[in-house]
Amino acid sequence: MDAPAKTIANDIYQQLRQEIIACRMLPGSKINIQVLCQRFAVSLGAVREALSKLSAEGLVSAQAQRGYTVTEVSAEDLAELTLARIKVEQECISLAIANGDIEWETGIVGALHRLSMTSYTRDDQPTVLLEKWVKAHGEFHQALVVACGNRWLLRIRAQLYDQSERYRQLSVPLARSQRDVASEHKDIADALLARDTKLAQRLIEKHLQKTADIITSGLAKKSLST
Repeated sequence: MDAPAKTIANDIYQQLRQEIIACRMLPGSKINIQVLCQRFAVSLGAVREALSKLSAEGLVSAQAQRGYTVTEVSAEDLAELTLARIKVEQECISLAIANGDIEWETGIVGALHRLSMTSYTRDDQPTVLLEKWVKAHGEFHQALVVACGNRWLLRIRAQLYDQSERYRQLSVPLARSQRDVASEHKDIADALLARDTKLAQRLIEKHLQKTADIITSGLAKKSLST
């Protein structure tokens, strides 16, 4: 594939990836390659290249005779993902606290302020996260660990975060009445700024596990109702 074709395939990959993570392409939904070719006005090869990259990330599943589908979500997958993310986030936090300087601290304060000043959802769409909040939320969690200093840990952390995004998007209709996310974020930030590693690790575990528990409960209820 030449350079222009690779650029086109990457653009398609980025667009589809964003839509899958935001759950605009629902888990389990079939992907029609011909429709994507028409939508993006590109060749079959460019779409297949994009889907191949998404498959390698686990966001898309390829099955013989059935083509591509958006990877399903499940309680089992969420449990494994959450455990992995907790362990990696805790290690990144420990290293960030050990290595972080005043710039790191300032970054946390600024990211928390931006997040706290950004609306979570629209009043007329209370079950859909605003993209500005999603961006601010990602920047806040990144600010917590940016001083980690271990590129491999940060790379793995970023991949786990993106995988978790699909589940968190699904938790929005379930979570609003059950938690105060803003307070959770502030408590985590305060613990890091106080250089209290054990407290920060405990709070990030509680924060991530609570999201997982809410979604697991929602998945169970959905299963019982179908």
